[in-house]
Amino acid sequence: MAGRLVILVLRAYQRFVSPLFPPSCRFTPSCSQYAVEAVERYGPLKGGAMAAWRVLRCHPFSRGGVDPVR
Repeated sequence: MAGRLVILVLRAYQRFVSPLFPPSCRFTPSCSQYAVEAVERYGPLKGGAMAAWRVLRCHPFSRGGVDPVR
């Protein structure tokens, strides 16, 4: 139940907020898509923690690259 709510919020962000800004994520998939996949696979607690760690690693000095949910 909580996982569905988190995914709903992430999808709303992807649809309505993200298009207002230029793409800046240094990873593939994007940080918001990574968050959706992590929550779907691991649930809201572990998936949310994984997503938070990913967002913290996504900064101008990061090399970025391909980083799928594992």
